[in-house]
Amino acid sequence: MALETPDPLALALAPPANETPGERWEREQNEAAARRVSEQIDDQIKAEKAALKKKKKPIRVLLLGQSESGKSTTVKNFQLAYAYSSFLEERASWTAVIHLNLVRSVNTILDILAKEVAFSQLSINTITPNSSLSSTSPSSSQRSRSPFRFSPTAAEDSSSSPRTDTDPEQEPSENDESPAILPLKPLRPSPGPSKSQFSDAKQSSTPHLSFSLTKPPKLAFNDIHSYLLTRLSPVLRQLQSDLELSLGSATTDPPASSTGSSSAAPWSKFDDLMGKESGNPRRPKEFFITSRSGWRSALNRVRFGGGRNSIGLRTSEEAVYSDRSSKRHNPIPGFTSDNDDEMREDEYSRDVDEDNLPLHQYAGSSRDVLSEYAEDIKVLWTDPIVQAMLTRRKVRLEEGPGFFLNDVARIASKQYDPSPDDVVRARLRTMGVQEYKFVFEKGSEAGREWILYDVGGARSSRHAWYPYFDDMNAIIFLAPINCFDERLTEDKKVNRLEDSLLLWKAVVGCRILRKVQFILFLNKCDLLQKKLLRGVQVKDYVASYGERPNDARAVAKYFRQQFKDILVRHSPDKRGFYSYLTTVIDTKATALTVAAVREGIQRKHLKEAEILP
Repeated sequence: MALETPDPLALALAPPANETPGERWEREQNEAAARRVSEQIDDQIKAEKAALKKKKKPIRVLLLGQSESGKSTTVKNFQLAYAYSSFLEERASWTAVIHLNLVRSVNTILDILAKEVAFSQLSINTITPNSSLSSTSPSSSQRSRSPFRFSPTAAEDSSSSPRTDTDPEQEPSENDESPAILPLKPLRPSPGPSKSQFSDAKQSSTPHLSFSLTKPPKLAFNDIHSYLLTRLSPVLRQLQSDLELSLGSATTDPPASSTGSSSAAPWSKFDDLMGKESGNPRRPKEFFITSRSGWRSALNRVRFGGGRNSIGLRTSEEAVYSDRSSKRHNPIPGFTSDNDDEMREDEYSRDVDEDNLPLHQYAGSSRDVLSEYAEDIKVLWTDPIVQAMLTRRKVRLEEGPGFFLNDVARIASKQYDPSPDDVVRARLRTMGVQEYKFVFEKGSEAGREWILYDVGGARSSRHAWYPYFDDMNAIIFLAPINCFDERLTEDKKVNRLEDSLLLWKAVVGCRILRKVQFILFLNKCDLLQKKLLRGVQVKDYVASYGERPNDARAVAKYFRQQFKDILVRHSPDKRGFYSYLTTVIDTKATALTVAAVREGIQRKHLKEAEILP
């Protein structure tokens, strides 16, 4: 006869054999209290699950595009249109950024003016009239024909120019000719020393687009220019440094990383992660901030003062969040964030004394300085000789981002309050991956949270894109179409338009994104129109363009067809083509585009949730 083994759990729960009535009553009371706590926990879990079901799932949108394509400006347009309260809270804090943009522009002019004045004075005292000033430029020996020769600068992120008259809603006809697209011929080989930086195409007859093969006439600098240099340079150079520090960084571009990639889409081949960076050692240095919250961290410094959100001085909450995010979003070896764009914060930051950090009062002090020197700045900017100097140097500040020199009197006023257009035009360079959360305040989806991810567009930072491809509702791809004659800042061998096309081909062909909705912004139409009006011929840089009209509408239509052809040929699954011709610094026009994009993303989201048929 087998013996029954007693149940261990029953033995543990059984009352003691010699339990007294008082002990029994106490035990039963404790058990009842434990049951009540357990039931309360169960009820709380059920309530949280129910609330989670009722809460609208956030919509995640990834913004992709090469550097200076307009991604950050697009984020600001979304905030302006659908999270206006948070936009208003931050608007006053943009004063420091706008002041920095203005001061940087003036200092750029002063730097050039100082070199030109020095050269002019040296020429007067030089016996040999054709001698050149070797110290003026690192490559002056290659440009000995003219000491004033200067490579044209690439167009910047945005411009204050008017929007083009192209129709953003008109789709190209299916019967339109669709010529071969890659490679864009002739995306010319690197030119010789006497030719343009971007192409060996024929020189334009427009004076400020061509290089003179003879020594240009001297500019008649006078005592006024020397006075402006002496009066403005020390003050504005110090003000720029103070504003940069108050916004959260004292660094410029970090050194090139050996782990970067020269590929347009480095995530497409793992081996590319081990390639060498083909960066440009002459890349212009520009102030930037690096924080997961992007420009919001800089604005918070201005609003609340202090420096604990600056580089190397993160709060414990930021540090924990960043560490968790790094672990979550870097599942593949090589996708670490210590490259030259998402740099290691302890390596390139300057030691900062927290007790002496500039606080939000710097916005007030910059007002005082600018109001005192506003008239001198205006005299400098409107001076005909200075304008001739900038034209000769191929410097078009008015076509770059953060241009406010035409508004000096207004911005330098002590009562200045940034307008929405000022905020959108303001330039604050961000590095790495930025995450922006907005709770929409109006529309059919009011109360829903949208999360926009703005990832670094430089080639060296694109390897960090891949981890963000998962769980996205839509991708907004920005391609500046004014840059058909320009080359990448980080790699002068690569045409910017060709880079955008290769990048577009890679992302639409990525299988992990086959269910994601793509929205294409063909951006900077205003700069395209201005460039064509200056006489630049598209066919000189894109041979397949042929003899089509050299106007903004025809060029935009042609480029849009190229992007459409790539999507049709390379998408793993059939998907719709949604494209818009945009000038994202035009807030009114972009508001209509953003509304259409929002509606399209929400409709697709509801269909996926099986709420709509």
